[in-house]
Amino acid sequence: PMNRVITPVLLCGGSGTRLWHTSRASFPKQFAPLLDSGSLFQGSAERLSGPGYAPPVIVTGDAFRFLVLEQLAAVGQQASAVLIEPCARNTGPAILAAALHLAAEDPKALMLVAPSDHVIPDAAGFRAAVEAAREEALAGTLITFGIRPTRPETGYGYLELGEGAGPVPLRSFVEKPEAARAEEMLRAGGYLWNAGIFLATAGAMAEAFREHQPEMHARVQEALAAAGRDLQFLRLGEEAFAQAPSLSIDYAVMEKASRLAAMPYEGAWSDLGSWDAVWQEFGPDAEGNVTQGAATAIDCEGTLLRSEAPGLELVGIGLRDLVAVAMPDAVLIAPRSEAQRVKEGVEALKAKGKHQADTYPVAHRPWGTYESLVLAEGYQVKRIVVNPGQALSLQSHEKRSEHWIIVQGTARVTVDDTVRDLSANESAYIPIGAKHRLENATEAPMVMIEVQTGSYLGEDDIQRYQDRYSRS
Repeated sequence: PMNRVITPVLLCGGSGTRLWHTSRASFPKQFAPLLDSGSLFQGSAERLSGPGYAPPVIVTGDAFRFLVLEQLAAVGQQASAVLIEPCARNTGPAILAAALHLAAEDPKALMLVAPSDHVIPDAAGFRAAVEAAREEALAGTLITFGIRPTRPETGYGYLELGEGAGPVPLRSFVEKPEAARAEEMLRAGGYLWNAGIFLATAGAMAEAFREHQPEMHARVQEALAAAGRDLQFLRLGEEAFAQAPSLSIDYAVMEKASRLAAMPYEGAWSDLGSWDAVWQEFGPDAEGNVTQGAATAIDCEGTLLRSEAPGLELVGIGLRDLVAVAMPDAVLIAPRSEAQRVKEGVEALKAKGKHQADTYPVAHRPWGTYESLVLAEGYQVKRIVVNPGQALSLQSHEKRSEHWIIVQGTARVTVDDTVRDLSANESAYIPIGAKHRLENATEAPMVMIEVQTGSYLGEDDIQRYQDRYSRS
């Protein structure tokens, strides 16, 4: 029926290196605080919610499973399912897993597949475009959404349209073009940017994979059959999923499918694929500048200045067409025209063995966050925030002792057989080998400074005895 609800399928598995260093492998751009109104993932969940939409299916990696639930809860959302990919296999297997999951209950279920790191300011306008494609999707056509180009962009793939209105026949997919070809397509009209957003029934999507990618279909089906429940998550079978061909949905299915149409979307859209895109999205001032956080531009033109380091003032003087992004552990400076080369910087840091290449300065855990304030030979100082009602595991360390100083809220501290509540300005000592746990039994965040001393301070020096999040 035409009033059938739509289930969003949000893909959250990317590493987002093009926006290093705000986005890193341990905390990619879909979860990072790029916007003033929350993360891109939260924006995607809110945009595809409300009347006519079911709670989303999330496909993500193991490292982000609790972060997904936390960020959804922060905007009053919850998932209908969270599928955990045991390894990255591109968008094809991820989307197929969601399609098979939904089709098992209802092959006619409408699924709207969307990356979780896009910006679409006009949520109502985008939902109207989805509604315009509903009837054809229910009839079994795979709908791919395209964005009306506003410039000769070389960073996107394109869709070549046939004749018609609404969902129109798709003539071809065009790979990311050279500048001259992009300008030619913009002048000619009849081309859209490929947004990587799809609407189809779960049955039609799964059948397209079965027809055009039988090996992938078989392996992902095995992975779903072997999936195991883990708290609120569904872990896909590791062995079968790892054997699925690693292909994007475009290569795997869309470029081969016969029942395929494109739905134009006329509104604003960005995948925030570079710092230059961020500069464009945030609307440069009369001098072409964008300043974010504790940043000041003096006699600058066409420049993005962004500070994400509390207490660090970023000042640009006489800069032209540059990007400068400051964080507590790294600074990025590049011409805006070279913003797509950020990956080269990440690779260079990896080659030097620098943790900044992949690791975000604030580590997110299911119970809260921590960040290293000082790390030196034999000691480390951390700031730890435990969310209301959460608790770290009961654990011990073989190579370090810890001194805990509560600076905000109330902590319930277990050290071997002793349990006590500590308030601000009170402390506890955790000897090497002692079984200990930190809990926040209150309704307000608890903040603590932890001083570690020992011969080894790595995060893998943990022996867990009890853990409410089922971590080993």
